[in-house]
Amino acid sequence: MTDLPTRRLLLVHAHPDDESITNGATMARYAAEGAQVTLVTCTLGEEGEVIPPDLAHLTADRDDALGAHRVGELAAAMKELGVTDHRFLGGQGRYRDSGMTGLAQNRREGAFWNTPVDDAAPDLVEVIRSVRPQVLVTYDPDGGYGHPDHIQAHRVAMRAAELAGERAFRRDLGEPWTVAKVYWTRVPRSVAEEGFARLRAQGVEFPGVAALDDVPGVVDDSVVTAEIDGREYAGQKAAAMRAHATQIAVDGPFFALSNDLGQPIFTTEYFELAEGRSGAPAGQREHDLFAGLAGAAGGPAGSAVSA
Repeated sequence: MTDLPTRRLLLVHAHPDDESITNGATMARYAAEGAQVTLVTCTLGEEGEVIPPDLAHLTADRDDALGAHRVGELAAAMKELGVTDHRFLGGQGRYRDSGMTGLAQNRREGAFWNTPVDDAAPDLVEVIRSVRPQVLVTYDPDGGYGHPDHIQAHRVAMRAAELAGERAFRRDLGEPWTVAKVYWTRVPRSVAEEGFARLRAQGVEFPGVAALDDVPGVVDDSVVTAEIDGREYAGQKAAAMRAHATQIAVDGPFFALSNDLGQPIFTTEYFELAEGRSGAPAGQREHDLFAGLAGAAGGPAGSAVSA
């Protein structure tokens, strides 16, 4: 596959909008730099709430048409970020949004959370073996904030990365491929604290301000191993977030979800290297997710990757 771009990044997210909030600047930056950026979204987000009153009829308890609407929002967001390869795990509508923890929707047939990991993972294995990414980005084991679909996205991504490199596993899904580096999305506590201080100081007109612990992936600074400066792509990230109009209200450098509680938009994005070797000197953060990969060309399953 010599026609593949030199650098290939795969991101696995639970619902439309998660990618823009969490990794929008990173996606825009790598797309602009010529990397292959592939997004896999695991559900259509059918169980989400809706912000605009004129679209409230889309919710699952009314027309149950929110998923189809969010497909269009995701396409518009990807256009803003310059990402041309975005897919739904197993195809559009294969897995249903599971809703928040403890809801009856968690146990619905076809719900992502209610699907065994080893049943869903092959759908992502096929993508990995096709795209052959050197770098995969997903959530931590808690899914950032405990949402069932985020936790499941983590589990499926990690399992698929493992299975994709196994030569004996499902050769009908493509030639084996080993992902060199896996990252979990994070936010350093000091960065989150500074962002909320800015929000309060500027008096943004949201009804309230979210609690720091409501921000997915906030961890002690020492946990973060990589930071990607996406400030040049702040406008694209904000535009992508605005495209998810049923879910996000953007006000300058801040945003709110359906709870109307303001949060900062982070344009430098942070990660923890979960698998693979860091390309930064000991004790320092990476500033490129492909750091340490010889020629950023990856390698076939079982091959060594220089660092």
